[in-house]
Amino acid sequence: MEYRRCGRSGLDLPVLSLGLWQNFGRTGHEDRQRALVRHAFDNGMTHFDLANNYGPPPGSAEELFGRILRTDLAGRRDEIVVATKAGYEMWPGRYGTGGSRKHMLASLDASLRRLGLDYVDIFYSHRTDPSTPIEETMSALETAVRQGKAIYAGVSSYSADRTSRAVEALDALAIPLLVHQASYSMLNRWIEDDLLDVLEGAGAGCIGFSPLAQGLLTDRYLNGVPAGSRAARSGPLNPDRYLTGDNRERVRALNKFAAERHQTLAQMALSWALRDPRMTSVVVGASSVSQLDDSLRCLDAAELTNEELAEIDRYATDGDVDIWSGWRLSD
Repeated sequence: MEYRRCGRSGLDLPVLSLGLWQNFGRTGHEDRQRALVRHAFDNGMTHFDLANNYGPPPGSAEELFGRILRTDLAGRRDEIVVATKAGYEMWPGRYGTGGSRKHMLASLDASLRRLGLDYVDIFYSHRTDPSTPIEETMSALETAVRQGKAIYAGVSSYSADRTSRAVEALDALAIPLLVHQASYSMLNRWIEDDLLDVLEGAGAGCIGFSPLAQGLLTDRYLNGVPAGSRAARSGPLNPDRYLTGDNRERVRALNKFAAERHQTLAQMALSWALRDPRMTSVVVGASSVSQLDDSLRCLDAAELTNEELAEIDRYATDGDVDIWSGWRLSD
């Protein structure tokens, strides 16, 4: 495993982090989930990315990971970076969502109970909340750090403008922004416009999520939508919107180029997302050890050359796959 320093902090993170978004709920496959977490840790994936609403149902991913920490990874807490988030809908009623101090701090307390931990390493504002002053949301992150319930503060899916404002608000509280977690892939390159520059100036790292574009950047959808696939189920991967003819054409071309590099398309997509040293890590999901191993093999590939990057750029263009763009409000 390769590790990179997160911005100008003292924290090193693995370039591949394990995300527990969609495969760590109450699926009835806990033995498989436990084996996956152990395999990730054994291969240097020491950063585990969660949120209060990960599951399904919401909260169940944190409950499961808490059990794994107490059993399979007992005694390893200081070797692990645990991240969680708050800001999306979590419980019914007026205070179950948003960026208020009320929601953010109550949600963190509930996350710690589910995880069975005294603190998390990174606590994120999961999305912008236009109805709450950004200074209030950042003050909640600052309180979490001051109280020892989080070590670092982060934001996710903020626009470059709002990230700048978040940095200013945290600076006024003498708490640095550690990291921004943003959607990023060959079909979703918005962070290259100005966000990476903002983060570099602020000394913050960047973690990319959905680097495989919800599975589009694999060989799974080259010839349609297989039965039982994520696109065949109700969820964020809408085939009518994302599996367009143009996207399939681009993905087929990228798949062919990956084969010429002796990589799978997924492996090349991860190598590509990590080509910029300002990217600290990318979050990968997996439903099996073999699927995780396929991602890990990206670490064995030769570095992409300038000529190869230029060829990829012919096809790595926006595919309208950014389902989180609506939360990146600018002032």
